[in-house]
Amino acid sequence: MKLRQLPKTMSEIDPVKYIDFVDQTTSQPSKNVQTLKERIDELGGDGADVSHLITAAFGLTAEAGEFAEVVKKIVLQGKPYNEENVFHMKRELGDIMWYMAQACMALDTSFAEILEINYQKLSARYPEGAFDVHYSENRKEGDV
Repeated sequence: MKLRQLPKTMSEIDPVKYIDFVDQTTSQPSKNVQTLKERIDELGGDGADVSHLITAAFGLTAEAGEFAEVVKKIVLQGKPYNEENVFHMKRELGDIMWYMAQACMALDTSFAEILEINYQKLSARYPEGAFDVHYSENRKEGDV
């Protein structure tokens, strides 16, 4: 196998200018804690359960990453697919479910309602009742 040569020069993008660009395209609540506090208060006034939403969003992301890490090591790095690693993945799925419960509390819903919504969405996407590449790639308006 031939190794690729690394480029000898940097990209045409100036890293300092890119940081300025990122700053200019970042929302105020993302850059300023006082503005963030005001946005959280505003959302709370609109009925959002921001504490549970944030807990769920951060936790789901972190735990999904931990689950993916185990899968990565099994599939790509030679870690054995054995009882211990299967149990590890199950524990991570349990943590994901804990954060799903946080999300359900935040949205004043239940696992059953979420499952029903997902069933309806996928049933509409795949009218034959099975995965189809065409429908996966060519979705109807509003199907996200």
